[in-house]
Amino acid sequence: MPEAKAIEFKDERKAGRLLAVEGGAVVGFIAYFVLAEAPGALVAVHTVVEPGHEGRGIGGDLVKTFYEIAAAEGVPVVPLCPYAAGWAARHPEQAPEAPAEVVEAAKLQLESDPSLW
Repeated sequence: MPEAKAIEFKDERKAGRLLAVEGGAVVGFIAYFVLAEAPGALVAVHTVVEPGHEGRGIGGDLVKTFYEIAAAEGVPVVPLCPYAAGWAARHPEQAPEAPAEVVEAAKLQLESDPSLW
């Protein structure tokens, strides 16, 4: 079995993607947007692990990295993606809950702009 290469995480903010890259190929990503209104937030809308790469912890590592990026920026994460929400529920020490008003603002922004999906 070939040895797995190290996975790198690349935040492509303008494209709204946090990429998991292995050997130059994207093996997974989180689609997200930045909440427009203060205090701001990173809003996860979809988590994808490419076929053939499932079961390796890539999805969980993506969500963990996403929360780390938000923490470094001093903003909350709103996990509207069911996978990210499930991960957050299982790892509350690493995934602080966003204030209710921030969650509501994220939902409103997503409803008003379907291109964010």
